Amino acid sequence: MTYSRASHDFGDCVAVVTGGHGGIGTAISARLAAGGAQVVVWDQQHDPASPYRQESLDITDAAAVMQAAQRLLGDTGRIDFLINNAGYAGPTVPLDEYDVGEWHRIVQVNLLGVFHACRSVTPAMRAAGRGRIVNIASLAGKEGTPNASAYSAAKAGVLALTKSLGKELAETGVLVNAIAPAAVKTALLEQMSPAHVQTMIAKSPMHRLGSVDEVADMCAWLCSGSCSFNTGAVFDLSGGRATY
Repeated sequence: MTYSRASHDFGDCVAVVTGGHGGIGTAISARLAAGGAQVVVWDQQHDPASPYRQESLDITDAAAVMQAAQRLLGDTGRIDFLINNAGYAGPTVPLDEYDVGEWHRIVQVNLLGVFHACRSVTPAMRAAGRGRIVNIASLAGKEGTPNASAYSAAKAGVLALTKSLGKELAETGVLVNAIAPAAVKTALLEQMSPAHVQTMIAKSPMHRLGSVDEVADMCAWLCSGSCSFNTGAVFDLSGGRATY
């Protein structure tokens, strides 16, 4: 039996996708746009071929993120969805071998970047009485990946931030949720050895990688009206690997 993908109507909605160029970000942007959303990509890289409005932005710069949000609100009057997808994995080395600056950079991008973006849109969403924030975390934040202490710690922080902000905004009409994917098939895997990729596949009871479209579909549901009683929640996307 072949199952059909859900469709959602996001007409008149404005969606911000951080790290929206490449991999998961591209898939999420396309999925929301297919539903009619006006997609705005916040990314350090500028893509001249992108069909979306773009802001060349360093997500670790709190002032720049706030200014980008204010410009968008000034132009559109609304921000309905914020998808915090921007991320940086950094090297995989034992904790005591990390360069201190690199460790800090990983946390700045993956955790402080989420804080900056949430902080920039929350007042407008609260005032409007509606909004969806979806944080793309990682199973590393639950399990703790060896030789990836900074990334694991940052993503664990994203999960805790999601739960905290979800409770803060629970009665405002703004829902805050997170997706925790296991390994997803993107260009990033091409930088890894085939043996390492096979190890990640072997950890999944489904014995395969996730797809960017699967992440995008879950994100679209979390942004939709069908999601109405979930906030501060973490949705695993792991092929059965997650155990709690």
